[in-house]
Amino acid sequence: MTESIAATVQPAAGDDVGEARSLGQDAWRSLRKNVMFWISVALIAAFILMAIWPSLFTNTDPTFGDINNVREKPNADAWFGKDTQGYDIFARTIYGARASVIVGICASAATLLVGGVIGVMAGFYGGWLDAVVSRITDIFFAIPLLLGGILFMASFPNGADTPYLVIVGKVVLTLTIFGWPSIARLMRSSVLQVKPNEYVLAARALGANPWRIIRSHILPNALAPAIVVSTINLGAFIVAEATLSFLGIGLTPPAISWGVAISDALVAVRTYPHILLFPSLFLSLAVLAFILLGDAVRDAFDPKSR
Repeated sequence: MTESIAATVQPAAGDDVGEARSLGQDAWRSLRKNVMFWISVALIAAFILMAIWPSLFTNTDPTFGDINNVREKPNADAWFGKDTQGYDIFARTIYGARASVIVGICASAATLLVGGVIGVMAGFYGGWLDAVVSRITDIFFAIPLLLGGILFMASFPNGADTPYLVIVGKVVLTLTIFGWPSIARLMRSSVLQVKPNEYVLAARALGANPWRIIRSHILPNALAPAIVVSTINLGAFIVAEATLSFLGIGLTPPAISWGVAISDALVAVRTYPHILLFPSLFLSLAVLAFILLGDAVRDAFDPKSR
């Protein structure tokens, strides 16, 4: 009788039981089958390549203005035409990816770092620290990202001789100051969900110090949602940078970015729409790529979607 029960419970020799996989392995297996994931990765890779190596796409100097061909329409020599200053729009669009991508990536990484640290500390220690962090987060949540960016950048305007890296750093700092609360609140809630689990309680019982518990047990199990949201926020930060540059208080000439190009194009948008079309198209594609990537990663890490 016992042998027959064991025979029914144990799998046959030819059965495919499948090996245990971690959450990351399951997510990667899901991502590999997602067409939108690979489309977004291809677009993001192209934009990053533009930012790192723009000369691979064009040999034209983006700072050379040909006053004899101002507002020239697209042709064989100038694929996207010329703008109001005689600059080659294709070259300006390619080189404009550098500032926009740098701002988006740095702002996302900075908000993930700042918001992640604050959220982990508030969720793990709780008590008065959690109460203070929650009230500070509420105050920053009351200030919209774009409005806060406008007020900050208008209060500390760029000068004519301000270095390029300083201008980019100010935009990244502005987006970080007003963008970290959402990541902090998300990390806090993730930590509160992970903290009561048995492996965390076992680590406490064995005498592990708080830093070891956070590093080895809390972060690996609470960081995935914050990474997903940061990926989606990257597209929003690119839009915010373009908006600030469009208003003339973000990246300013001689810096080259899509927002600066869109701002310059408004002078002749009715008669020469091609000046506005191509920078706007590249900006939209970049934002769409990061949003698609964030959605794909979110679905991959969500067990309910599988």
